[in-house]
Amino acid sequence: MIAQLNWIGILLCGISSMVLGALWYSPLLFGKAWQREAGLSDEDLAAGNMALIYGLAFLLSLIAAAAFAMFVGHRHGLLPSIAAGAAVGACWVAASFGINYLFERRSLRQWLINGGYHLLQFSLFGLILAHFA
Repeated sequence: MIAQLNWIGILLCGISSMVLGALWYSPLLFGKAWQREAGLSDEDLAAGNMALIYGLAFLLSLIAAAAFAMFVGHRHGLLPSIAAGAAVGACWVAASFGINYLFERRSLRQWLINGGYHLLQFSLFGLILAHFA
């Protein structure tokens, strides 16, 4: 099954995840609200090893895209693949975050920002993988 995966599509999914994240968490959209809800100062963000953070985020995005490609396969059309991505993002990822956020006493706003990102991320994965099927 792994050999049959569309690795170009998976690579594009990983890239799309990073581009979406750069936009979603930018000051133009939800960056400042996310930073406030996460309790991170500008100094905290500047102190991170950004090469390691972005490199590992990209690797994890590729892993998620490959697993999603195994899940959705190449038999589905465009709309069913996007719908599957939205369902995975909202019902698996965001719902799982929700469970953790409840026990960690994190805010609804933080859950909506992070969950919304993953809903769009996996919807994009469905779009890309269906297009390159």
